[in-house]
Amino acid sequence: MFGLDDDERVITEMAAAFAAKRLAPHALEWDATDHFPVDALREAAQLGMAAIYCREDVGGSGLRRLDAVRIFEQLATADPTVAAFLSIHNMCAWMVDSYGSHEQRKAWVPLLASMEAVASYCLTEPSAGSDAAALRTRAVRDGDHYVIDGVKQFISGAGQSDVYVVMARTGGDGPRGISAFVVEKGMGGVVFGAKEQKMGWHAQPTAQVVFDGVRVPADAMLGGADGEGCGFGIAMNGLNGGRLNIAACSLGGAQAAYDKAVTYLRDREAFGTKLINEPTIRFTLADMATALETSRLMLWRAAAALDDGDPDKVELCAMAKRYVTDTCYEVADTALQLHGGYGYLREYGLEKIVRDLRVHRILEGTNEIMRVVIGRAEAARASAGKAGRE
Repeated sequence: MFGLDDDERVITEMAAAFAAKRLAPHALEWDATDHFPVDALREAAQLGMAAIYCREDVGGSGLRRLDAVRIFEQLATADPTVAAFLSIHNMCAWMVDSYGSHEQRKAWVPLLASMEAVASYCLTEPSAGSDAAALRTRAVRDGDHYVIDGVKQFISGAGQSDVYVVMARTGGDGPRGISAFVVEKGMGGVVFGAKEQKMGWHAQPTAQVVFDGVRVPADAMLGGADGEGCGFGIAMNGLNGGRLNIAACSLGGAQAAYDKAVTYLRDREAFGTKLINEPTIRFTLADMATALETSRLMLWRAAAALDDGDPDKVELCAMAKRYVTDTCYEVADTALQLHGGYGYLREYGLEKIVRDLRVHRILEGTNEIMRVVIGRAEAARASAGKAGRE
């Protein structure tokens, strides 16, 4: 787990090389101009990074979650925003691959793997954020179709994506009344709100998606003939991997910020010496380096648990998401502080990393909700008389 074999090293180096060549030179420009680089995303797809852990029979790369977090870390060293969007697309592709019918998998996964079709995830609503099971979007059966009405909020890729994985209520209140659908952009009644003006993540659009009497075929539901009522579970299972991916994006961004800080401190002189020679500066770097290493180890542990079907996988994914996104945001902010006033300037790239990483503590389940997930699991362990963890 701690060392990379030859195949793992090749995958990681491939992602790093792509990030350095195709993302890093343009990241500041894309951020400044709000440019959504679909062309670069499709180039990443050509290298197998758009359906990383989907099955190979329909065009997926067939890799593990452990491979995925290493890929997203490398991509995020160049641009956390683009890496994060690709992570959301991968989550959608996995949901279709894992829960779609044979026909759905054949129809959609090859398009998602090539990013000929770009995907967005539609769970959050204006009045149902952390309490996702309270969503109000409805899908009412009408013959061989469902009619979807409702509004989704904060949707990455809204208006640009071609396909939307939508959670809608087909039954009563609570999680058991929710189903998941694949909805195409061009279907009548799919409308997009104005692009949100965000603190970070400027290189990907975020907006409302409005479903106004959208008629979708009944076979657009994920989960097959028994899929009605399974949507919340599908969404949550997708988020386990999504939480790891977004944590990996935080780690990559923080690693880049740390590397910038080390370079700056090595070259910058003050009080008659290089700043990196100051004991207090070295103490700060020691804490930052330790934070990065512990974050990476926790992330890899959780990814391995998800790959292996560990009984504690949900809790471990929540732990990794909470710890890594919080910790790496602090590392990035400290890196900015170490640059002094220069860190506040756009051209140095630190302020962009800090802005981009801030939202990672909110999306894919807020870090407060991660604590709820962890606390619930620990309480259940205590009630069962279990001690420790294998």
